[in-house]
Amino acid sequence: MKTAFFKSTMPFAVVAIMGISGAFLTTSMQSASNVAAPKTGYIAGAQGPCSVPVSCNTTPGQICLANGVQAFGKANNCSEVLYRP
Repeated sequence: MKTAFFKSTMPFAVVAIMGISGAFLTTSMQSASNVAAPKTGYIAGAQGPCSVPVSCNTTPGQICLANGVQAFGKANNCSEVLYRP
């Protein structure tokens, strides 16, 4: 009796476990991709404003600085505020 019960319910249990674990893995992968969006910022250099590239990102936090100078994105004539990676 026990073996007949296990033989009939085992496939459903395996499918249910795989489905639940797949849902958790998909959710964790989606949240991990939203961590930080890297973006190149620029500071003023010898060639003029926005001439020296710096690594920044768009996730709000501390302002992106390089050598004590705030880095900006190229949008709107180098006025886009960027943040530290």
